[in-house]
Amino acid sequence: AFSRPETLRSSLGSVILRMASLRLGDIEDFPVVDAPASRMIADGYQLLTELGAVDDTRALTPVGQQLAKLPIDPRVARMLVAAKQEGCLSEVLIIAAALSVQDPRERPMDKQEAVTQAHAEFTDERSDFLSYLRIWKWFEDALVHKKSNRRLVQECHERFLSYLRLREWRELHGQLHAVVGEMGWRLNENDAGYEEIHRALLAGLLGNIGFKSEEAGLYLGARQIKFVLSPGSGLKKKGPKWVMAAELTETTRLYARCVAAIEPEWIEEVAGNRVTRDH
Repeated sequence: AFSRPETLRSSLGSVILRMASLRLGDIEDFPVVDAPASRMIADGYQLLTELGAVDDTRALTPVGQQLAKLPIDPRVARMLVAAKQEGCLSEVLIIAAALSVQDPRERPMDKQEAVTQAHAEFTDERSDFLSYLRIWKWFEDALVHKKSNRRLVQECHERFLSYLRLREWRELHGQLHAVVGEMGWRLNENDAGYEEIHRALLAGLLGNIGFKSEEAGLYLGARQIKFVLSPGSGLKKKGPKWVMAAELTETTRLYARCVAAIEPEWIEEVAGNRVTRDH
């Protein structure tokens, strides 16, 4: 008769983060009506440790205090904190907003070939994240030069883009822009390069990295997982040696969605003491 409470079905990372910043004590001692399982709490702390938001004593780090101020998923918030340091906040703010809403690209099953052709103008062979920047630029230009709202909706439809989701993305970007402005962060005026943008994104996606194995199309990920690139990825043909993914989704296989090529040195730099070393 009732759906399961959200505390029992979603990541507790953001809840633990907010509770720590408000000094509400340990989540295990908090009188939650439907208490989450200890495994879910452990997963939440593992995520925050991965992001560098808590230390070994489970106390908030300076990074964790910044993450707690951002009203989005901790992974995405971590990207913004890193983007401020890397000098690519303008670009990562657009990508962060895109990752927080439903993908604006539509893919009807009966029009796969037409979809591939329509989305080709936004595809980047090294990074699916850069596709978001291309879609954003197209939509911003279309808004500036729009003849009518109806015509704009029609142009989105022709490119298999959802006009409503594009508006939602734009609104969220505006809200995040206001939040970082209140925190005193400044956007970069010059365009950031590939390395800066993807190092910043990597800070939030350390658990979703993969190394190309000898088996065709298969990647070995963190925590001994194995995944393949999503068929819709622009990197599917080339299959770079090292990749990171925005999300790992299990259907018939474990698929990596929204993927980008990265360099292994970046992982060492970003992860710091969270890397295990063997000599």
